[in-house]
Amino acid sequence: MSGVDGSWNCTIESPMGEQEFLFTVNSSGGSFTGRAEGAMGAMDIEGEVEGDTLIWSMRVPKPMPLTLSCKATVSGDTLEGKVSAGIFGKFPVTGTRA
Repeated sequence: MSGVDGSWNCTIESPMGEQEFLFTVNSSGGSFTGRAEGAMGAMDIEGEVEGDTLIWSMRVPKPMPLTLSCKATVSGDTLEGKVSAGIFGKFPVTGTRA
């Protein structure tokens, strides 16, 4: 089991307020599959693993359809990174192991 695997209680600090979601990661070599569930809906996720860093995209339907590009690094029981929302800029994402 990789140090990135598990469930994470995450928060994106967006201009529309904090967006919380449960992020589940199951890595295999240089990739991972998982799921994000929260107010934005539930979706399956696929991404890359580079050491302790996760790289993935999420298509969110609310408040408007948008693809978020995400990159976060795991250190022990914390996750920290950035979410890029295209022309809307970049926002911090943080998480703790569930």
